[in-house]
Amino acid sequence: MTSLPGTLTHRRWGLDILRIVAIIGVVSIHTFGALRSSPELEGSRSWWVAVALNAGFIWAVPVFVMISGALLLDARPHAAGPTAFYRQRLVRLAPAFIFWQVFYLIVVRQWMSGLDESAATMLALVLRGQPYTHLYFLWLIVGLYAIAPVLRPFLRDGGRRRALMFAGVLILVTVATYSTSALLAWAGSPSPIILSALTQWLPYVGYFVAGYALRDLRLTGARLWACGAIAAVAIGWTILQAGAVDPASLLAALLPQSYLGPVTVVIAVTLFVFVNSLFSGDVGAGTGRVIRTLSEATFGVYLVHFALLIAVRSVPWFADAATTSVVSAVLVWLIVVVLSFALVVPLRRVPVIGRIF
Repeated sequence: MTSLPGTLTHRRWGLDILRIVAIIGVVSIHTFGALRSSPELEGSRSWWVAVALNAGFIWAVPVFVMISGALLLDARPHAAGPTAFYRQRLVRLAPAFIFWQVFYLIVVRQWMSGLDESAATMLALVLRGQPYTHLYFLWLIVGLYAIAPVLRPFLRDGGRRRALMFAGVLILVTVATYSTSALLAWAGSPSPIILSALTQWLPYVGYFVAGYALRDLRLTGARLWACGAIAAVAIGWTILQAGAVDPASLLAALLPQSYLGPVTVVIAVTLFVFVNSLFSGDVGAGTGRVIRTLSEATFGVYLVHFALLIAVRSVPWFADAATTSVVSAVLVWLIVVVLSFALVVPLRRVPVIGRIF
């Protein structure tokens, strides 16, 4: 790649942009979830806005996992062997892994939300890998870190073809498993899939490998825009299904809406390829610094945003944001995004404290 004056090179800018948009989407999912379930709004124009801003970002977590696979299954993180990989990745993650679970269990659940939970209840939440709504991701990413050195030699020796085939098989089996569970529930014989802390990562290995397999795929011209159109249509269908299809219907069982549903897979894969292809060139130095700074802050934003969401909703001006006012909810969404980045970006530079972000 030729370096141009005033540009930054040798970075996958599409992945950075995807990461930034995905974290904004995660905040949107959590901001508009309650409004989507609000009986006072159901069927109204405001309700459809809430549905779109909730269900329309269903791809965010799968794409985060794909980005992790694209970076962690590369040769460079494994150059010094598994021990060095684990020391660099898992040890670095440990402070955030411990701090945020304790923070949400004590500060957010007990103090901010007023829950009076016993030590046994809190332990059960940790063992399920869900100390708070979004913190299953910590267990998920630790599991993927743990298996990355095992996957790397297998993928390295088989080239892109092996990676694509392996990712396809893993995703197909996972989607079939979760779709079967949905069909069994529809047929009146529920068979839920229950994950614990140590298995949160298992359903996401397909996405993890797919990120690596697709990271160097670059589409141009008509194929690029066809890929983007497929992503847009799939997102549109997801929104329509969320708002207009009976969750107890056969169609909803055949196309379950989850991070591991078939339509979500289509969105995640096509959006990943589209954005990664569209932004595969160099960027100006100033723009690159901004993108990189925001991208590197996304993990911290993911961790802190829910606490800020609860805090902002407690302000009297936004008391109706959770259940009745889409305008208030949009304002809360924007405020939480801005506050999260404004908090995380400078704190990441502070010695010791920066390690939890």
